[in-house]
Amino acid sequence: MRRLLFLAVLGAVVAGAWWYETRWPFRTPSDPPQRVLIPPGTGVLRIGRQLQERGLVRHPEIFRLLVLERGAGGKLQAGQYELTGRMSLRDLVDKMARGDVVRRFVTFREGLNLEEMAAIVAEQGLPATDFLDVARDPAPIALLDPAAPDLEGYLFPDTYEVPPRPDAAAAVARQAVGRFKNVIAPELPAVRGSGYSLREVVTLASLVELETAVPAERPRVAAVFLNRLRRRMPLQTDPTVIYAMRKAGRWDGNIRKRDLSIDSPYNTYRYPGLPPGPIASPGIESIRAVLRPATSDELYFVSRNDGSHHFSRTLAEHSRAVDHYQRGRGVPPPSEAPIPPGASPSAPATSPSPSTR
Repeated sequence: MRRLLFLAVLGAVVAGAWWYETRWPFRTPSDPPQRVLIPPGTGVLRIGRQLQERGLVRHPEIFRLLVLERGAGGKLQAGQYELTGRMSLRDLVDKMARGDVVRRFVTFREGLNLEEMAAIVAEQGLPATDFLDVARDPAPIALLDPAAPDLEGYLFPDTYEVPPRPDAAAAVARQAVGRFKNVIAPELPAVRGSGYSLREVVTLASLVELETAVPAERPRVAAVFLNRLRRRMPLQTDPTVIYAMRKAGRWDGNIRKRDLSIDSPYNTYRYPGLPPGPIASPGIESIRAVLRPATSDELYFVSRNDGSHHFSRTLAEHSRAVDHYQRGRGVPPPSEAPIPPGASPSAPATSPSPSTR
């Protein structure tokens, strides 16, 4: 009789302890949110040890037994979990079995360079250095661009999910270059027929991307640059100066007259032709604008200060547009004539900047 009583009491104690360990909340509603990252391939006991280190379970074996009791063996999913409000260990096991993870994303808009992308990655709490380690290795793009020193221009602007793994930042960079390859594949015949290499096309597209945010203007901006290249006129575009200043550690948000003479192969005021490579990652529409530019003999454009530009064929018209839109004087330039089909460009007497901000 005593033995039965002892066993009954022992059973009650064990059941009570089990209930307490697995169902008593380890969090209260007032506790701040916690995040737990479970890397892919982590075993149940390792997860239990990780939870023990965070003070969420007394012993890893308790967690393992609960997983078996809940029939969750083999169902726990990797990822980052956010713990909020009242929660017990049983609640946590069920959450992991459902895969109720926090999904994180990074978005790269068009026109960002590698350093700017790395800063966005860092905002997600990921190591920017890991991202840049991949971005500075040209191997993934070598078959398409053997001359590439890095992946500048080849990390496609898009939204990417951050995978739940230790090398998440590097994985995002690999996703972005893979996305570029998929997007550019249908355009490769047009690239080969353009007379330019893929590197030159992407370089020019990066200039187009940074010169206008108006989609309809991209083919005209591309035409201006291509017209100037054919005439061996300097491109003289401000984004290349900004990029050169960034690389030299001199960019403070402003371009001064003296900056236009910075000695850098990226400075298209000082050196003719295209810069050595892309200065940002262009979107597909800017790439297509280079491959399918407007039929135009325009050689200049100036900002209207509303996001759009006035395009000109002659230096005289361009000077008049600059006076009106940038200096606030003079009468408006004549309305832009429609772009005639099959226009044959003619060289101007001088070669000032195609764009004035």
